[in-house]
Amino acid sequence: SLTIKGFDFGIDFLGGTELVIAFQQTHSIGQIRDALGTVGMSQSEIKSFGAERNILIRTVMQEAGTATGDRIRQAITSRFPDDKFEVLKENKIGPKIGKELRRDAVYAVLASLVAILIYIAIRFKFAYGVGGVLALFHDVLVTLGVISLANGVLPGLNIEITQEVIAAFLTLIGVSINDTVVVFDRIRENLKIYRSLPLFEVMNMSINQTLSRTIITSATIIAVLLILLFAGGESTRGFAFTLTVGLIIGTYSSIFIASAFVLDWNVRKQRRKEQRAGA
Repeated sequence: SLTIKGFDFGIDFLGGTELVIAFQQTHSIGQIRDALGTVGMSQSEIKSFGAERNILIRTVMQEAGTATGDRIRQAITSRFPDDKFEVLKENKIGPKIGKELRRDAVYAVLASLVAILIYIAIRFKFAYGVGGVLALFHDVLVTLGVISLANGVLPGLNIEITQEVIAAFLTLIGVSINDTVVVFDRIRENLKIYRSLPLFEVMNMSINQTLSRTIITSATIIAVLLILLFAGGESTRGFAFTLTVGLIIGTYSSIFIASAFVLDWNVRKQRRKEQRAGA
């Protein structure tokens, strides 16, 4: 899906003009699109924004100064002369700034993964750090895939990659690695207590001991996010959806990817040691 369909970037990363207009009367999206068509902006993105009479208008058209915003206001004034609307928010981002924001967003995610790898490697062992970062990379990649699949398919769900969505990814990385560290910490404690048990049994025991804590913590956050997703309005929907999907994936990866990688790493390390001893 990421290769074929991809995903939509918001105005933060593409550049353009965005207005949030509060009308006193109710107008359909079609009527507003017709009004913008008179100034050549019928292809603009138009959708409700929170309240029914609040409309978000977003266009990637680039003009000097506030010319684009002025044309939008003029078109709406001409089409609805009896409705004294109010512009709640107006943003304009140039294409160069949008390109820089896209680059910085990628750097922010990669920098967080590297920092976490270093921390876990120092706090535990290098294998634990690699396992934790692989799980986080999995979380980000799968969540991006779900966003790509769901965008424009599910009713009322139009998710763009904006700064809020990037914030959701960074939050996801922090919450997911927290769950992973809890599991790793219990594994380390049990390795000291049950020295005679095989690593597989110690890890299985540790995961079972922390399973209820992991599920309860994630479920509590997800409950709040679901309320935000369905009742929070258009402005927070992308953030809530991204973090909800990411937490579900992150809960799974902490148990079945990070720990499994550490186990495989140690099993192969032990086999190589036995082969060298036999040789």
